[in-house]
Amino acid sequence: MTFKAEYIWIDGTEPTAKLRSKTKIIAGVPDGTELPVWGFDGSSTNQAEGHASDRVLKPVFSCPDPIRGGDNLLVLCEVLDIDGTPHASNTRALLRPLAERFAAQEPIFGIEQEYTFFDGARPLGFPVGGFPAAQGGYYCGVGADEIFGREIVEKHLDHCLAAGLSISGINAEVMPGQWEFQVGPVGPLEVSDQLWIARWLLYRTAEEFNVSATLDPKPVKGDWNGAGAHTNFSTKAMREERQGWASIITACEALGEGSKPLDHVKNYGAGIDDRLTGLHETAPWDQYKYGVSDRGASVRIPWQVEVDKKGYIEDRRPNANVDPYVVTRLIVETCCTGLEKAGQV
Repeated sequence: MTFKAEYIWIDGTEPTAKLRSKTKIIAGVPDGTELPVWGFDGSSTNQAEGHASDRVLKPVFSCPDPIRGGDNLLVLCEVLDIDGTPHASNTRALLRPLAERFAAQEPIFGIEQEYTFFDGARPLGFPVGGFPAAQGGYYCGVGADEIFGREIVEKHLDHCLAAGLSISGINAEVMPGQWEFQVGPVGPLEVSDQLWIARWLLYRTAEEFNVSATLDPKPVKGDWNGAGAHTNFSTKAMREERQGWASIITACEALGEGSKPLDHVKNYGAGIDDRLTGLHETAPWDQYKYGVSDRGASVRIPWQVEVDKKGYIEDRRPNANVDPYVVTRLIVETCCTGLEKAGQV
């Protein structure tokens, strides 16, 4: 028996990495077969030079392939150098030790992935040579005059569920052709792995409709919302009755301490200053504030969290094109260290 394994990896393109994939035919039964390492030409993915181009794909996460069906798999890989060490572009390798170090605090994430469909050079739903009605009515809208691409979104959702991903919802966003799906709540490695697979499925699903999906943080200039990846976070202490609210405030304060705001923002996705302007439900990229129910804050505390005095916070700064391994690593390191210092673990 043989099955198809689609090996998926993150390349070395800068400033925003791209997804790559290729198919390996493997003999055996998927559940009982150890997925082998594989190689690729790193000189074609900005991960090597031509005179020493071999790079290694090491499987780290697999799930059913909902597109091919049957026993076929999607296989997310880390990129290694030929000596077995993580490649410089391998940001997952930097997250792993932090996730292990703070595992006792039980950090979990939910990431809201916004994206925009494009039909050629224009967003799906934009009239040729012009602009649609102003944003607002499209958010969570219904009807062919306001919603564009729903058939792709529904198919993508079904693919993610069939793959066993922790998809928790979808909705139309404020601009025509702009949508969102949410992954989580799960741990930092899990949410990041699954978000990359969900992104791959998004691109692959849209491909069948001859439409492209982009994570550009400001796909249309002017009076239009950008696209973010709002990152919801909590630890065990933040979710507890006894000290939840105090731990939430500690986490918010830790994110605003010293150089942390700029350290985070500069790693929250290329083009962040185009999106975080202080308009369109954002805080300015060079300022930090947190507040309850405030979508103009850097970090929002949901109103229900204030009522319950426990729960989670939402970092609204990450771009749609953020590397989830990077954003989860930074938030875990900053917040969990702050909670540890405060004795709130």
